[in-house]
Amino acid sequence: MEKAAIEIPQDYLSGLKRAAKDEDGDLSSFVLEAMLENYEAAKQDRSAMCGDTGTPRWYVKMGNNARIEGGPIALESALRRATASATKTVPLRPNRVHPLWRTDYDNNVGIGAPEIEYAFEPEGEWIDLITVHKGGLFGTDYRMLFPSDGIEGIKRFYLDSLIAFGKRGLACQPAIIGIGLGGSKDACMVLGKRAACLRIVGDQNPDPKIANLEQEFKELGNSIGMGAMGFVGKSMVIDCNIEVGFCHTGGMQMSVHAFCLSSRRAVARIFPNGEVVYRTDPEWYTPYQRRETVDWQESPEWQSHAG
Repeated sequence: MEKAAIEIPQDYLSGLKRAAKDEDGDLSSFVLEAMLENYEAAKQDRSAMCGDTGTPRWYVKMGNNARIEGGPIALESALRRATASATKTVPLRPNRVHPLWRTDYDNNVGIGAPEIEYAFEPEGEWIDLITVHKGGLFGTDYRMLFPSDGIEGIKRFYLDSLIAFGKRGLACQPAIIGIGLGGSKDACMVLGKRAACLRIVGDQNPDPKIANLEQEFKELGNSIGMGAMGFVGKSMVIDCNIEVGFCHTGGMQMSVHAFCLSSRRAVARIFPNGEVVYRTDPEWYTPYQRRETVDWQESPEWQSHAG
């Protein structure tokens, strides 16, 4: 959690530097340069890169052969303790309160907090602990589209969302934009958030048509005249990631999510012998996570990727 709060992932940092190099809007350029200076200061001082450290959440991925001492209850208990501890020691801003009574335990832990989501892989004895600190107020939207809306309808809602984010200060740009298409309403929101938070800059959807849309949407988002923090410019979108899920035949759900200009994520892979390996690429979307068939058939290509 300390790594996520302080250390910018290299993929995002490289994308941000490219944006700063290309940006020609005065205020947007000023913001981008200030951001890069702030990241260096945070790394040197070992302090959180942004005063608003978002709402900490966990994504847990397990190899099918992994075994947890004490079971999943022990794992969730450890993650809640880690969240409370990191809130004090990093420190993180305690952002979690009861929605009605505003009860605040000053540790980012409470009913349903932090969120813990799970995924599994066919092989392996490891456990990946992925922590993401995402802003928890705005920068997200949802719309029920219909098949007849087509790609043009998707583009309209995408642009509507980005313009609203920029004009109303609902997101901190530039950002990785995640788009979820399909699923049920709740699944669609999950798809979009994972697309924003669990894929790195430069990653492409394996479906070539969707990969082309991702590139087109990135360019489209940077052509609307908005840059960093909504100022005039051309650096609103560092990257655009799209994830899809099969949906009801009569609809085409869509969600749009902006990660923030900090893109706070970190991963720790824990092995049975106690070894821990850190990285910044969640490696969440394997072929197994995108499987379409009833039964999973392992392939040499997937085995090579998993290895």
